[in-house]
Amino acid sequence: MLNHIGTTTIKTKRLTLRRFTPQDAEAMYSNWASDTRVAKFLTWLPHESIEVTKALLNDWCTHYDEKNYYNWLIEFEGQAIGNISVVRQSERDRSCEIGYCIAWKHWGKGITSEALKAVVDLLFSQVHMHRIVVENATENPVSGFVAKKCGFTLEGIRKEAFLAFDGRWFDICHNAILESEWQEQNKHKPI
Repeated sequence: MLNHIGTTTIKTKRLTLRRFTPQDAEAMYSNWASDTRVAKFLTWLPHESIEVTKALLNDWCTHYDEKNYYNWLIEFEGQAIGNISVVRQSERDRSCEIGYCIAWKHWGKGITSEALKAVVDLLFSQVHMHRIVVENATENPVSGFVAKKCGFTLEGIRKEAFLAFDGRWFDICHNAILESEWQEQNKHKPI
């Protein structure tokens, strides 16, 4: 049985993962939501105006009272630079899928890996997930490297499983980690 705790603040060495607020709209819009480089492999279109971002944030914020809702803003050096969230979950299977994106200017700094590791740790240690999935387009191998760095294993590729906002089909890499694998990887780390 899952022990849902909702979107609680997580602090890492460099990051604060926290709930979004409506006041984050400007930073979200300008830092990543309107950037086609970031949205290329996401399930949503680049935002055409800040009004789109404001509407999305207002929707997200209405769900924070739900204990099974997990959606964090990634804050680095006091700036909102991305988000990471549980995009699908199954109570029965104790499983979920995580999605993430960060501002283009922060790519390649290990920030996404740090955020993913923190969320995976929380979902296994406190929520008691059994299995966590991260998917990435084959044309976005860096996202797959992020998953691998965090202990995920590539389980397979789904052909033309994702239709991008520009009308192109992409093959999708399916990466997963089990609770037992996470425990094995972390057994020598101090609590």
